[in-house]
Amino acid sequence: LAGSMDVDLTADPLGTDTSGAPVYLRDIWPSAQDVVDTVRQALSSEMFRSRYASVFDGDERWQALDVGTGATFPWDEHSTYVLDPPFFDGLTPEPQAPADITGARVLALLGDSVTTDHISPAGSIRTNSPAGQYLTDHGVGVEEFNSYGARRGNHEVMMRGTFANVRLRNLLAPGTEGGVTRHLPDGEQMTIFDAATRYMAEGVPLVVLAGKEYGSGSSRDWAAKGPALLGVRAVIAQSFE
Repeated sequence: LAGSMDVDLTADPLGTDTSGAPVYLRDIWPSAQDVVDTVRQALSSEMFRSRYASVFDGDERWQALDVGTGATFPWDEHSTYVLDPPFFDGLTPEPQAPADITGARVLALLGDSVTTDHISPAGSIRTNSPAGQYLTDHGVGVEEFNSYGARRGNHEVMMRGTFANVRLRNLLAPGTEGGVTRHLPDGEQMTIFDAATRYMAEGVPLVVLAGKEYGSGSSRDWAAKGPALLGVRAVIAQSFE
C-alpha cells in the first residue's frame, strides 16, 4: 500500500488526502460491520443454489464417459495406476492370533531417523529400479512414469518402491545407497524387492532392524503396507516416531 517495506503501517501515513492531511492505514481499514454489510450486499443464497444445483451432472465430456454398473468397482487388471490390492485376500471375520516368527532373516539394517519417505518414497521412479522395470514391461514410456505418489493405487508399483529411496543406507550392503541389500545366507547383493521376492519363494519371513525414530516424518500409509507386502513380519527399532 505504501510502496516501500521501510514504512511502519501502524505509525507512518500511507499518503495524504486532497487537502494534504496524512492518511493512515487505520483511516481506510474497514470495520467488522463494514465487511459484514459488504458480504450481505454482494452474496445471496440464490447464487450458491443456482451454481451448485447441477454440480454433479458434469459437462458433456463427463457425461460421455463409459462407466460400469454394479455395487463394486470394476477393476482393470491392465491398469498401471489402480489395481485390486491383495490386503483382503484370505481375510477372516475374526483376526488370527499373533504367531511366533521363526527362521526370519533381516531384510534391512537401518540407522536412526528413517523417515516414511525413506520407507516409501513419493518422488520420481528411476528407469533401472524394480518399479521402473515393471512399468517398462507393461508398456509405459519413461516420460509417463510419473511418481510413486501418483501411482499409489497400484500395489505392484508401491511394493517395488518400498525402501527404494535413493538416500536409504542399508548397513547390510555397506557402501551403497538406495534400495539395496544382501540375500542371506549366500550374501548376493541385489535390490530389496528382488531379495524379498526370493525370500518369499523360500518361505522365509523377514524383519527390519532400525535405530531411533523409525517412521518419522509425514504420515504415509504405504510405509506400513509396503513392508507388509514384501513379507516383513516385524520392525524392531530402538524407538518409533
